[in-house]
Amino acid sequence: MMNFNLTQIPERIVKPRKSGITMVMDKGLSVEEAKNFLSIAHPHVDIVELGFGTSFVTPNLREKISVYSSFEIPIYFGGTLFEAFLIRNQFDDYLGVCKEFGVTYMEVSDGSIDIPHAEKCGYIEKLTKFGTVLSEVGSKDAEHIIPPYKWIELMRAELSAGSSYVIAEAREAGNVGIYRGSGEVREGLVQEILTQIPEEKILWEAPQKSQQLYFIELIGCNVNLGNIAPTEVIPLESMRLGLRGDTFHLFLDKKHG
Repeated sequence: MMNFNLTQIPERIVKPRKSGITMVMDKGLSVEEAKNFLSIAHPHVDIVELGFGTSFVTPNLREKISVYSSFEIPIYFGGTLFEAFLIRNQFDDYLGVCKEFGVTYMEVSDGSIDIPHAEKCGYIEKLTKFGTVLSEVGSKDAEHIIPPYKWIELMRAELSAGSSYVIAEAREAGNVGIYRGSGEVREGLVQEILTQIPEEKILWEAPQKSQQLYFIELIGCNVNLGNIAPTEVIPLESMRLGLRGDTFHLFLDKKHG
């Protein structure tokens, strides 16, 4: 969906796509705001996360979910909500809620709770019977630094358990996990992960522009990016295509540069 012809535009995988996805974090849009947002951004949005526990307190939740499904965009409840059910021994209730609201994407995370990894993988395996699972690796605790070999081990085990994507944790602010407190990318970590885990299976949380840029330069226009704010979807798509100052020269034939 382009409004005019420009040569030397990198080729984006088209929807419904399995890689090159943009996951948007909805932290509490109203039904009308969701409609407005999708009226402009829907061709560029692949999945929407109703952030952390917001779906518990969002009025007209069912109506909002149906707005997303009218555009054939799957939604899932934030991993923190999954953890909130789990820590209260309400795993079956969580399943019930997903069924009740027609939610077929689920995020399994352990960013706020400690569970043995084998147990986490057990939940992933169980949930794959009911839908598509995304699982998140990396802690929300900035003090808890996970060494690269461990990230790889955890990601590999979760993909084997049935996750469609592993999400590399950054929080909504982009300042833990694969990032330093300053928001700067832990490049050595990222590059080491990529030696072992297929890039199309990783969803990098990249809420900040500099982080999105880093991954587009590293992996290309079809990198999977998550935790994108609704207002940043169109700017991000422009950046993916070399139509923003930051990536202007990235996809041009060198003879023009």
